[in-house]
Amino acid sequence: MKTELDHEYYERARKRTKQKKRLYFHFVLFLVGSSFFVILNKVINFHPELDWYVWAISIWFVLLVLHTINVFVMNRFFGKEWERVQTEKLLQKHKEKLEKLEAKLEKSGAFDELKENS
Repeated sequence: MKTELDHEYYERARKRTKQKKRLYFHFVLFLVGSSFFVILNKVINFHPELDWYVWAISIWFVLLVLHTINVFVMNRFFGKEWERVQTEKLLQKHKEKLEKLEAKLEKSGAFDELKENS
């Protein structure tokens, strides 16, 4: 039991580390790509009449911010632990409904009829 739990914790930590690694890679790629856009537009004069690099960098920055929110905010609130707690709550509700239904059926004598027919 303990080794299964340790393995589960290890897998969670490994997945979390991969998420952060991808985010950091995205950030470095953003910095390099943004520099490339500026050089392409201003130094190489690729469509120099427009400052298109500003739009490209802005859109990419928004995507980077969304990625960061996903890793550091959404995953914390809606990660595996949240899923487990929500599942347990739903199972508990279902169990309570079943118990109420069984009590109601016992009170009405439905189980007595089944015992008599057996």
